[in-house]
This record gives sequence, structure tokens and C-alpha cells, in this order.
Amino acid sequence: MGRKGQVTEDPVDPTAWMIDNDVANFVLLHQKEVLYMCMLGYTFLHGGKVFAAAPKGSAFSYKLVSMILACTGGGILVPLFLNSVPVPLANDAYPVAILTSFAIHYYFPIVWDVIALSPMVKALIIILYESVRAKVVITFTLAANAAIAPSLLSFPLFGPIMCGTISGCGGAFLPMNKGLDPIAKGMQSPMTTACIGATLVHLFLQTSLSDGVIQAKEKAHLHLVLFFIFVGLVNGLGLKTKIGPKIKAE
Repeated sequence: MGRKGQVTEDPVDPTAWMIDNDVANFVLLHQKEVLYMCMLGYTFLHGGKVFAAAPKGSAFSYKLVSMILACTGGGILVPLFLNSVPVPLANDAYPVAILTSFAIHYYFPIVWDVIALSPMVKALIIILYESVRAKVVITFTLAANAAIAPSLLSFPLFGPIMCGTISGCGGAFLPMNKGLDPIAKGMQSPMTTACIGATLVHLFLQTSLSDGVIQAKEKAHLHLVLFFIFVGLVNGLGLKTKIGPKIKAE
């Protein structure tokens, strides 16, 4: 009698619940429709910052170009470092989202004013914004790891971290005449979170920390986006000052 064929069972993933739910599917941007919606929220929030910082009476072209650079700064700089096509040229969805958000801000500025008055709506916009930013950071961190040859270690160390950091905050440094002014008073929150996130994701995925972790990339992405959303909500809704220690004035 012949031997019975051995049945190999798939390993059980005890943490599969992290990514097998509707919330994870949404923030990980698995569906194109969700991605496009989040891109609109991402560009709309950037537009609010651009229009608020624009000099009074600035031209239409100044605001438009400023918004394009703010939305896609990291997606322009990092691909140039890696010798690839910048995001706004490679993905037509970004220019469409930017132009749509710009038109709303330019022709219907009251929309942003109303959103600013509603913490719930503003929180939703922040979630959309941070979901896209997390996707950008992890995408370029992994792309840089694949493009850069290892030198000192068995994997490139600083290159992917730098690319991931810049991808999450590069718009703050464009146009180039800003120089180092954006960090003259210290690193802004998006810069800090992008650096921390890119560092942790890169070290987790490229070292033994991820050994035995099923779908390690998806789980790292989920933790990254939740970190971004948490910090974004704390800063965007002013919760930092509300929950911080109260100091008595003497």
C-alpha cells in the first residue's frame, strides 16, 4: 500500500484580527474608491494650510503652485532621489484631487470655515489625510529599500529612513527658497512622525523583529497609520493643550 500524502496545514495567524476588519481595510486603502476619497481629504486639508499661509492678495497661480508643491513635495523629491517618475506625473489621480480641492478653497472658501467649526468633520478629514500620508511613507520607505544597495549592513539603513521621512513632510520645504526655515523653530509634527514612523517600519521589516509575523507589511502599515491618526487628531483638534497639565499662574 502506498503512503498517504501528508497534508500541510497553513500556519495559524493569532493576530489576523488586526487586518481582517472593516476599519483596517479602510485605513489601509485597499479599495480604489476609498483611496480616491482619502486623497481628496488629503489635498483638501493641505489646501486649508496653503490658503491660510498665502500672503494677502496673492495671485491665483501662486496659490495653485503652492498647493501642488505642498501636496506632492515628498512625492516629487523622493522619486528624484531614486531615479523614478515623480508622483504627480505618474498618477493622474493626484492632480485631479488637487485641482478639485483647490477649486473648493478658491471659489467656496466658506466650506473650510464651516469644517473648522465642526470637530467631528475636521476629525474625519484628518483621518483621511493621515491614511494617505501613512501609505506614502511606507511605500517610499520600501521603494528606497529595494532601490538602494546595502553597504554597511545586510540592508540599507539610513537611505530608506531618510526617503520615508522626506516623503511624509517634503512639501514643507518646497519651493526650495524656503531653505531650512520650516525647521528654524524645531521640527513640526508631520516631520517628527514621518521620521519615527519610517524608522520603526524599516527596522521592523528588515530585521528579525518581523520573523514569523504573517503579513508583516500589512500589520506594520496598520500600526503606522494608527500612529499618524492619533498624533494628527491630538494636534489638529487641540487635544494636546486640553489634556496637558494645567500650570497655575503665579
